Amino acid sequence: MPDLVRTADGRKLRVEVAGDPRGHPVFLLHGMPGSRVGPRPRSMFLFQRGTRLISYDRPGYGGSDRNAGRSVVDVVQDVALLADALGLERFAVAGRSGGAPHALACAARLPDRVTRVAALVGLAPMDAEGLDWFEGMAPSNVNAFRTAHTDRDRFVDRLIQRSSAISRDPTRLLAELRSDLTVDDRMIVSDLTVRSMLLHNYREALSNSPYGWVDDVLAMTGPWGFDPAEIRVPVLLWHGERDTFSPVSHAVWLADRIPGATTRMDPTASHFAALRALPNVLDWLVSGASPRGAHTARGSRSR
Repeated sequence: MPDLVRTADGRKLRVEVAGDPRGHPVFLLHGMPGSRVGPRPRSMFLFQRGTRLISYDRPGYGGSDRNAGRSVVDVVQDVALLADALGLERFAVAGRSGGAPHALACAARLPDRVTRVAALVGLAPMDAEGLDWFEGMAPSNVNAFRTAHTDRDRFVDRLIQRSSAISRDPTRLLAELRSDLTVDDRMIVSDLTVRSMLLHNYREALSNSPYGWVDDVLAMTGPWGFDPAEIRVPVLLWHGERDTFSPVSHAVWLADRIPGATTRMDPTASHFAALRALPNVLDWLVSGASPRGAHTARGSRSR
């Protein structure tokens, strides 16, 4: 498998494969900002679970070329292309944070190829009917998303400047987020191993361009290009009820919208707890065993 794959329109996609080469294939779609080297279980865990983990830089991040004006649903053609390059007919998809809506797009538009999808600490569409989109959201995210939605040029200029500073010193991003982190999140990101993975991830994400991050936010606050109600493959929604970056109300809205969605709402967890949950979620994707406390019921929540 080459580490660079060309799309039909000539763009490069940088990809990385880890774990058991004969294992069950799972695409892991990174957060925002993020890259193919984002936090993930160790290779030994993946081998033990029989998992072949495929990650790639979304357009504009790391080693992947920008796809200006992309929407969330545009991820589908890139994932399908990478699956073809790997010779995969069927595969599972997981997405964390900014990767979660993209994972749901794969569930909606690749029903004959996607076996299961997990969306961890993700957002609902900004036009979600009946959802107060900003309620419970950290001020930093409210400001960024609202500006992106109402004053695109101003948002882009600000984020380009911010990205430039963070690419030189990724610790700035964690410092900026600190005031919005819950106690649980602070404990997680202060772990030396997790912190090292996050800083490596941010550095790689912004190494060549700020536009992966810019285009992710614009895609998230614009029309997604699909309706979550279209989804007919098994979906797991994992969320921490104390999340201030992606409020749990977004997951509740999605659970009501996606037929038969399996939900796992952790009452003590926040945003970065999704890193702890990922190994259990991968088990669900690969083996079909539901994570502890999960259940299948529209709109219901485990306590």
